[in-house]
Parts: sequence; C-alpha cells; structure tokens
Amino acid sequence: MKKIVDYRKLLGVNEAAELQELKTTYRSLMKAWHPDKFQDSPESKLEAEEKSKTIIEAYHFLVSIAPETRSQSFADYTLTTTASSIADFEYKSQVLKITFADGNAYEYFDVPKAVYIKLINADSPGRFARRHIYNEYVYRSISKLVATA
Repeated sequence: MKKIVDYRKLLGVNEAAELQELKTTYRSLMKAWHPDKFQDSPESKLEAEEKSKTIIEAYHFLVSIAPETRSQSFADYTLTTTASSIADFEYKSQVLKITFADGNAYEYFDVPKAVYIKLINADSPGRFARRHIYNEYVYRSISKLVATA
C-alpha cells in the first residue's frame, strides 16, 4: 500500500525494521523537526509543525503494523477472528475495515477489489474471511492501542 511505503520512506526504514529501530529513527527525526527549533520565521515553524505531525502519524502507523506489535496481540486477534462474527465491514482504496461483534475492529491493507467482491457475495462472510483474509494481509487493530515502543 502506498501509505505504508510512503511512511517507511519518510522515516527511512525498511519493512524489516524492528520497534527499537523505529523508535530511534522517530526520536532523531523529531529532534530535527521539532517546531521549537524553528523560531526565526512563522513559515518555517509552520512547516516544522506539519512535518512533525506527519512523522508522528507515520511512527504510530508503522508501530501498529510491526510484526512485534502483531505478535504481542496475536492471541487476542486469533480469539476475535475465530470466535466473534463480523458485525460490519467497509472497503476503500484497497483497505478493508472489519468490525467484529465483540467490538474489535481491524484494517487489512492491500486487499484486492476482487477479494472484497467475493467477501460480499460469500454465503458466509466470516468463513470466507477466515480462509482468505485474516492471515493473508497486513492488518492493524483500530479499536485500541496495541503496543508501545
């Protein structure tokens, strides 16, 4: 997904980056782009504020999809995807958001439109998702904070 690639490029990390590397990179970028360092002109301070917001957003997003984060919450994820039914789902720009009956919600990235159409047309969307979505795509929890780096 373009968002993932752009955020990795912004932070200068690859897909194998661990949480500690993300944290170190994030801190060094925030030191460089902190708005308090740009007091000489209002334009540069505004630019630094926007850049720091983007860095923060990128960091939190990449932490939420990191393998370490997903492994920490894998038991809860497995329980939700096996024991809870799908309450609602929506698809936009290759991102599938599934809300479960137990209140948890997850986003799945790079889901082809053809897979989404098959989900809609499936006799049992839950069974289809268990077989073709849950363990096939990068996901993140959007119902709660799952990890701190």
